[in-house]
Amino acid sequence: MKKLIYPVLAVVLLSCNNTNAQKEKRVEKQMNVNVNVREDEDSNEENRHSDDSFNGKYESHREVIQKEFTVSTNAFLNVHNIFGDVKVEGYNGNKVIVEVEKIIKAEDKADVELGVKEAKLAFDQIGDTLTFYTSEPYDTRPRKKLSYDWGNEKHRRDYIVHLNYTIKVPRSIGLQLSTVNSGKVEASDIDGRIKANNVNGGITLTNVRAAHDVHSINGNVLINFLASPPENSKFYTLNGKLDITFPKDFSADCEFKSFNGNFYTDFDDIENLPAKTEKQVKNNENGTTYKLNKINSYRFGKGGKNIKIETFNGNAYIRKQS
Repeated sequence: MKKLIYPVLAVVLLSCNNTNAQKEKRVEKQMNVNVNVREDEDSNEENRHSDDSFNGKYESHREVIQKEFTVSTNAFLNVHNIFGDVKVEGYNGNKVIVEVEKIIKAEDKADVELGVKEAKLAFDQIGDTLTFYTSEPYDTRPRKKLSYDWGNEKHRRDYIVHLNYTIKVPRSIGLQLSTVNSGKVEASDIDGRIKANNVNGGITLTNVRAAHDVHSINGNVLINFLASPPENSKFYTLNGKLDITFPKDFSADCEFKSFNGNFYTDFDDIENLPAKTEKQVKNNENGTTYKLNKINSYRFGKGGKNIKIETFNGNAYIRKQS
């Protein structure tokens, strides 16, 4: 258990209407808290391999797919998943080694057999860029047009495809990882740039150096850096906590914004910077509404790259490695 010694004001919200000017101020309570590092688990952890769509009764098919790719030190890997885990581990080698657990679930055997026939994975390699995704019956790559219309009854699929990716990669590789349901995104021992997204689950990055864009909707974001980020970075969760650990010599300029959360750190070398105000304009039938978000800014150490930290419902923690 470790007490954090710098509780910080989270957010001030102001709104005004040009026909009826109002000002509202919200100040989160400041407090010292005791927390157990990494003790929180995502709320969906115990159910992340179950599926309520079938009321606990379903048929299933399981198979394991294995692939290997030889790459250079500046390779980049994209993984675009929908249901299931994405777990990546760095090692000293020149191959990307992937194992995918493919599980097809449905209420009856006929739908399972249809899923076995239809569901296809793709492992594309163009130079040193690898992209792993589902190609059929839909394309899970971002900004790709779906191969069928979800709202069309003729195109309805009564099965679910769970894909659990376990991947070993060279440490220097760059990563873009994403999943949506029933899974976590995890990466460890990676020196390259990392972008990670999850919708209904958490993100855990361990012993990384260049994670720069991490975004979760319903889950905690836990990151352990081996060095100060080499570029401007942003870390966000809507419903969860942000818990980030840096080395003792951490230096950066941090911005913090939250609707319902506080900011805590156990670093001693921290300085308040002038707060910034973000203006949002919304036009409606009653006039124009202006929302002013106050963004608190802090300098750690000698300052450096800009780090944006944002939550909606959850606290943010910047910790010093012990």
